[in-house]
Amino acid sequence: MAPPAPAVRLRSTQPGGHAVTLHATAHSVPGTLRQEVLIDGRHHLVTDEPPSVGGDGSGPAPHELFPAALAACVSTTLVMYARTKQWPSAGVEVDVEYDHRSTPRRFEIDIRVTGDLSARQVEMLEKVAAACPLRRSIESGIEFFERIELWPSARQEAGAA
Repeated sequence: MAPPAPAVRLRSTQPGGHAVTLHATAHSVPGTLRQEVLIDGRHHLVTDEPPSVGGDGSGPAPHELFPAALAACVSTTLVMYARTKQWPSAGVEVDVEYDHRSTPRRFEIDIRVTGDLSARQVEMLEKVAAACPLRRSIESGIEFFERIELWPSARQEAGAA
C-alpha cells in the first residue's frame, strides 16, 4: 500500500504564539489533469484544466480558485463584521477580477452591500474588507518550503516481492 500523498502545509501563528496549520492534499486522477482535493480532512473539491490545455473542464483550474477564495473571504469577513455590529445588511456580493499574467499580479475587487447603512458604516466596511485574512496573507508575503519524494510504483513494489 502506498503512503498517503505529500501535502503542502501552510503555518501561521495566532496571538498567544501557538501555530495554526491549514492542510490541503491534492491527488491526481490518472490519465487526466483532474485533481481531487481534500481540505483539512473535511472538505472535498475537484480542480481540472480547460479542454484547450488538455483537461476535461470538470472543475475550476487551480489558479481560478485564488480569486474565488479572495471573493469569499472578503464577503464572509464583511458579513461577520456586520453581524457582530447588528447592522441591517441584507447581503454582500463581491466580484474579483484577477490578472494572473501581470507582474505584480493584480486584483480588482468590487463590493456591493445591500441594506440600510450610513455612509460611516459603509466606510467602516471598506476598511474591514481590506483586512480579510486572505488579503492580509497575500500582502504580508508568502514563503514556500517544498520537498519532493519519489515513491515506488505499485509495479516496482510487486517486482521487489
